[in-house]
Amino acid sequence: MDNKEWEDLFVDQNDEQITMRIQNQQIQKKLEEEQNETKKNKKKMSLKKKIIITVVTLMIVGVSSFGFLLYGPYAGFREWLVTTAMTTLSHQYLATWFYDDATIKKIMDKNKVVERDEDTDTSLVNVNNLSFDVKNYKNEYERDILTKEPNNDDYKLINITGKKYKGYLVAIYHPEKLKVMTSKYLGKTGQYLTKMTKEQKATLAINGGGFYDPNYSSNGGIPQGTVIQNGKVVSERSYGRSGGIIGFTKDNKLTLLQNTNGNNAIKKGIRDAVTFGPFLIVNGKSAFVKGNGGWGTAPRTAIGQRADGIVLFLVIDGRTLKYPGADMGDLVEIMEKYGAINAANLDGGTSSNLVINNKLINDPIDGSGRHATRPIATGIGLFS
Repeated sequence: MDNKEWEDLFVDQNDEQITMRIQNQQIQKKLEEEQNETKKNKKKMSLKKKIIITVVTLMIVGVSSFGFLLYGPYAGFREWLVTTAMTTLSHQYLATWFYDDATIKKIMDKNKVVERDEDTDTSLVNVNNLSFDVKNYKNEYERDILTKEPNNDDYKLINITGKKYKGYLVAIYHPEKLKVMTSKYLGKTGQYLTKMTKEQKATLAINGGGFYDPNYSSNGGIPQGTVIQNGKVVSERSYGRSGGIIGFTKDNKLTLLQNTNGNNAIKKGIRDAVTFGPFLIVNGKSAFVKGNGGWGTAPRTAIGQRADGIVLFLVIDGRTLKYPGADMGDLVEIMEKYGAINAANLDGGTSSNLVINNKLINDPIDGSGRHATRPIATGIGLFS
């Protein structure tokens, strides 16, 4: 071979080596990519497997824990669930899903309010004996009640907080200005308390008695028991629960009457009244509360009157983790602290409302967790 042929042969061999080297590099790169992809897939499968295992484990732990709460040796949760559900009227299934009738009855018998078997003695209240010229208060609660807000002669708003509740107490200084309010569609549909107070020009109002809730779909229009306005019965239906008529006499004394009807109440001087219960304090004697009182823990509304005639409106918020609400024992304790000698529980739950100057002051939460209230049949308003 001459020199040119040797050069051509060398170039051909060199090109072939370069081509093979490039092909090997490409093959190596592809293998590395495939290995990396395999590793990624393994990691994804491993992560997915871990997530599935974690979720399943949490579900098993959750179900086991809930089962332990429902049926374990600790009765607190079981009694709270049953008593709260059975007194909501609209969510009793939360108890009947898990427990038979005998178990529910046993729990309810352990948690109930034993009311005083007597009606209000109005002679114990003297509405003309109200005095703010006090130098030495009995306690902080007396001071809160008897120190008025500047430029407000009608009422005072007091914030209250307990271990499991928060809410408002309103001291009403003129019981003669309190009247029962009703939905303008009474017997057909209820109204929101804000709407009721605005239309009827009340300065301040709370919700009143209960209402029928057939099939848990009531619009709040049909009151339970007796409703009296300005000395006349405007609605009367059967009422088979604890408590009874809660009303004001013509001389402005809060009066609690068991086992009677509207006509008899009017004969006893009642001018305005609703119906609910239980009665918490009668003639200075508190009801006996067994367990949580059988009403569970929930938002509450209550009304009371002191011996000096000052009326107490109490509205408690609830249904949050920090503040689930109040039970009957809490209501009795609060009313005792602020000096009530007669007091009664009013409708609670989503119905619990406090409206001042057409604004909703408290924070009602319904059964689904929404910050919302509902139409109601009756309220008790302050008319300045």
